[in-house]
Amino acid sequence: MSKSMEALIASMMASGPAANRPPHIAFDFFSVMDVSHMLKKLIAAILYTALSLGAIPAAALDIEGAEALREGSMMKLGFHSAPKEVSTLSFTDIDGNEETLADYQGQFVLLNFWATWCAPCRKEMPALDALSGAFGDQGLTVLPVATGHNPLPAIKSFFEKAEVEHLPLRLDSKGAMARDMGVLGLPVSILISPEGKEIARMTGDAEWFSPSAQAIITHILEKDSAQPSGVSQESN
Repeated sequence: MSKSMEALIASMMASGPAANRPPHIAFDFFSVMDVSHMLKKLIAAILYTALSLGAIPAAALDIEGAEALREGSMMKLGFHSAPKEVSTLSFTDIDGNEETLADYQGQFVLLNFWATWCAPCRKEMPALDALSGAFGDQGLTVLPVATGHNPLPAIKSFFEKAEVEHLPLRLDSKGAMARDMGVLGLPVSILISPEGKEIARMTGDAEWFSPSAQAIITHILEKDSAQPSGVSQESN
């Protein structure tokens, strides 16, 4: 936390009970309100803003702890020492409605670039679907985006045959978003923080519903829920 933020919070806390505060401040309005609760909400909002702007480092994600849980194919998941920017380019749903990654801020996103003609992509899709089914209501969105030429009937047919039930259909028809994200081969999976920053990446398929994968996701979600950014929802 920056010194300026520490000073701000310290000054608010130092004001103390009404008897110790400067006489020129009126407290009649607050006499019927929970000032302590309001102060907690204000501090939570300040901390969340600071985290989003980088004033508080993303060490809260406990990267070392997550890396220690990697086994098997999950060893290919590389965590970044510092969060990276993501593409602002749009992709579409099956009806042509545009979305961007900013629409998913506030939750962890496992962005997966894939294609129907990519055998490793097809291989890992059922595991991604299972991961979404297990963690979709806990703060994780698994977001497969078919990039390049992928006829919609072929995508739907594959999802039906693979019995995919929990994943959305999203398209990057011209491959522009994938190129903007530095994707050079498929599949590529990118883990994005609730603040909308890339924190880890994997090239190649993986066993995304393996005990290792589940342990990593559980660890990340639990660590995030214990940080000020998770408390921020209470400040609304």
